[in-house]
Amino acid sequence: MAESIHDVQRRINSTKATRQITAAMQMVSTAKLNKIQKHATGYQDYVSKVKAVVMHLSQSHLLDNSSSNLQSDRPVKKTAYLVITSDRGMVGSYNSSVLRDANRFIEERTPNQDDYMILAVGGTGADFYKHRGVNVAYEYRGVSDVPEFNEVREIVKTVTTMFDNEVFDELFVCYNHFVNRISSRFRAEKMLPVDKETLSSDAAKDTPTKPLTAEYDTEPSEEEVLQVVLPQYAESLVYGAILDAKTSEHASSTNAMQSATDNADDLIGTLQLHYNRARQAAITTEITEITGGQEALSN
Repeated sequence: MAESIHDVQRRINSTKATRQITAAMQMVSTAKLNKIQKHATGYQDYVSKVKAVVMHLSQSHLLDNSSSNLQSDRPVKKTAYLVITSDRGMVGSYNSSVLRDANRFIEERTPNQDDYMILAVGGTGADFYKHRGVNVAYEYRGVSDVPEFNEVREIVKTVTTMFDNEVFDELFVCYNHFVNRISSRFRAEKMLPVDKETLSSDAAKDTPTKPLTAEYDTEPSEEEVLQVVLPQYAESLVYGAILDAKTSEHASSTNAMQSATDNADDLIGTLQLHYNRARQAAITTEITEITGGQEALSN
């Protein structure tokens, strides 16, 4: 019985130590979530303006005569999917959810594995597809907890260069969209090429714009304006997706650590009850032995 009490006490101490770790990690994840939410709120104003400008340019038919490489309408022979996951674990079902929904989306659009490639942002996604023999043409690891805009420039530059060189002919960004602190929703948005279909399906749903009734006067020229605006539009899509995915990741991590902490509390309570019962049984046994010994001596 003494050994049983010792084992239960050891498990209680071990669970308490684990609870301290999960509680601390929950506090860290919550702090990161609060910070990135403030950052994302300010960025949404910029995204809305960029999308509104591009939508108006599309409505005014300025995009129709553009020679920008981002608008190439060549036949689609190869599709790329930019899948955003985390670099680490302990984020609940975040990674598995993204990869499951991304795989379902990919299988529906391009069932033949030779017809697509993966561009992975996050080590979990890169390792997942590599282990399954999928062509991972590009991977980016080490995205910061609150990513800065300059981090995305390298990704966008690489992606657009691959598109210009016809490594692939269209690109979709797949990630988990942050809804609130307890839920997220999978999104797959077309990034390249920039065409009217993409603008109407992606930009319009997030940034409603009034019908354009006036024409644009451009200075210095339409082409030069588009050479600046369209790359900013592409950058805003990728950066916004990464920022959104990171927010969802921190929320999932916070919930996972909260759940782990609650489970630890429940387990500690259960173990404490077993410990008290074991002690009570041990004390009862000792009293019985003492009483039996006294009766034996008195006889």
